[in-house]
Amino acid sequence: MNHWLQPPQSSRIAKYVECYWLIEKLHDSECFQYPKLNPDPSAHLIISPHSQAYLYDLNPGTVMGVGSHWLYPHQQTFELDHSKAFVHLGIKFQVGALYCLPEFSENPLALDKVELAKDSMLFKQLGVDENALIELAQTNPQQCVDQLDTVLGPWLEQCVEDQHSKITRKALQHLDQSTISGLGEMLYCSQRTLERSFQRTTGLTLKQCQSMNRLEAMLAYLYQRDSTELDWVEVAFMFGFSDQPHLIRYLKKTLGFTPKTYEKQRGLTIDAYGGVSS
Repeated sequence: MNHWLQPPQSSRIAKYVECYWLIEKLHDSECFQYPKLNPDPSAHLIISPHSQAYLYDLNPGTVMGVGSHWLYPHQQTFELDHSKAFVHLGIKFQVGALYCLPEFSENPLALDKVELAKDSMLFKQLGVDENALIELAQTNPQQCVDQLDTVLGPWLEQCVEDQHSKITRKALQHLDQSTISGLGEMLYCSQRTLERSFQRTTGLTLKQCQSMNRLEAMLAYLYQRDSTELDWVEVAFMFGFSDQPHLIRYLKKTLGFTPKTYEKQRGLTIDAYGGVSS
């Protein structure tokens, strides 16, 4: 298994891109064959070899294809087919970043969707060879990061910030440290204006995004601990649930399993590829 995650080196790129990542499963690697991908408010551009197949179980329905593709923000838990060897080089965008690009700002951002990326600006107009970029990522992560910064620069220069994206950016800075009801007052705008701008920019409500962030923080906490260390009552209160039954209902609805099932299976992508770090 080969994997890494690194932030952009350019502050200009980092305004719109959270990180770059690589995951590669070799033929003789033993790991989860069908890991689950937890909900994520960010969009990912996943760069893959031209002939490499992908399959997502969206529950309901499946999406399959070959090559590079977009994984848009999703509220559902997806199941991935990682039963065969594969390699993915990913670009994780900041929440709401795609809205600032002309080709995305005119239409509502797609949610819970996987879409072929052959006609994206990155490949079509900039003449990037995906296979060569992946080979560089496999052998020299730092050079790959530098090249991605260079490639993305002209594309992201087209980003335009309007009042909706500016309000959303400010809201995201405080979303995890404030109540939703207090954000409007903190940002000197009405709650209605804030909610409307945030949903227009991200495709999500403030509550949905806050919930996803909380889930991500909780999964990171769980990943770092063995089953014998987990006290689910303590976990429930630590992450803002009223009690353990509230946490159980939330996990079952969001991820499709109970805490006890998670303890036994550990089948999320963070468990399969948790070594990815910056």
